[in-house]
Amino acid sequence: MATVSPPWAYTLHLPHDPRAPRIARGTLRLILAVHEMPELTPTAELVAAELLANAHCHTKGPYALRLRSADSGRLRVAVWDTDPHVPPGFSKTPAPPPPPDAEHGRGLPLVRACADAWGASVLCGLGASRGGKLLWAECGGGAAAW
Repeated sequence: MATVSPPWAYTLHLPHDPRAPRIARGTLRLILAVHEMPELTPTAELVAAELLANAHCHTKGPYALRLRSADSGRLRVAVWDTDPHVPPGFSKTPAPPPPPDAEHGRGLPLVRACADAWGASVLCGLGASRGGKLLWAECGGGAAAW
């Protein structure tokens, strides 16, 4: 049982650097260990890896990993980036599956399959917000742990 009972949240701001997703995954593992949630690590790391890879590959600016505790030992993994376009893999009407020999296009459907809940928010550039989008997935409870 974790010793910290209030909800918690962490945000790791990342530069557009090819090493950033690896650093973010290591941070995620450390946070889950500290909060005594190791059973969520495989699924959360897979979700984070896919969302971070998309942010790195499809945007030119910085991005951020956000981890937040949710009800009943659940975890919300979110990635913000500067592009407001929600990819077809996360829209309400998903894109058709990629051809069998395609090298891309399976990551976001994999996130959707592993998460208990998922979603996207387009952020306006008002106030302190830098705009862009936030893709998130929640795992725990009924999520598949690989």
